[in-house]
Amino acid sequence: MAGAALLGAHFFIAAFSQAPLSPAKIQLHAVISGYLDPYFTQNWSLFAPEPVKNDEGIVARAKCADGSVTDYYDVTGPLIKETQDDRFFPSRVPRLVSTGIRQLNDSDDLLLRLRQKQESKNTEDSKAKDGKGKRDIPLTPFEERQHEDAERSLSRFALTKMGNVCPDGTGPTAVQARMYVKTLPPWSQRNNSKAKSSLDLYDLPWKKAVELQ
Repeated sequence: MAGAALLGAHFFIAAFSQAPLSPAKIQLHAVISGYLDPYFTQNWSLFAPEPVKNDEGIVARAKCADGSVTDYYDVTGPLIKETQDDRFFPSRVPRLVSTGIRQLNDSDDLLLRLRQKQESKNTEDSKAKDGKGKRDIPLTPFEERQHEDAERSLSRFALTKMGNVCPDGTGPTAVQARMYVKTLPPWSQRNNSKAKSSLDLYDLPWKKAVELQ
């Protein structure tokens, strides 16, 4: 009986996390994300009408005690290789990165459509003589907390992978993660050798190591 109740609670929370944005969802954000992230996060990106077509990941650099800044370290690459080398029992650690990236890009469907419409309108206004456009729709409190959680999660994970990057052997005093999104050519261009990918970069703010531990 207890097991059935726990299973029912799990599926209820998972289903509620995919419900449209509402006051209740905003109020319960900390409870929902605290339980689901990162291993039980729900999304439908593998399915139609918009299957995954991007290569996403993070690199990171560290600031050392002497004030020097290291080169960027590939955080995602080794995780992907580790997963590909173990097809039967792959590690779920890469989900720590993919979940954080999804949180940074995720938004309610209605808000996403409204922002896209506003962006299109602003583009049209910029071509007009006055060049004036309306303000972008700001993030909701729910989205702001979600983005803060994602930035902290990605920065903390990057820090755990960069423990020995400083020349003096001590750990970093701060870390900055950089998210990359590589948009792959469409499937229709798979045989076109001239088809190119596009690369977008997004730098997260510096985070002090003591605040992430």
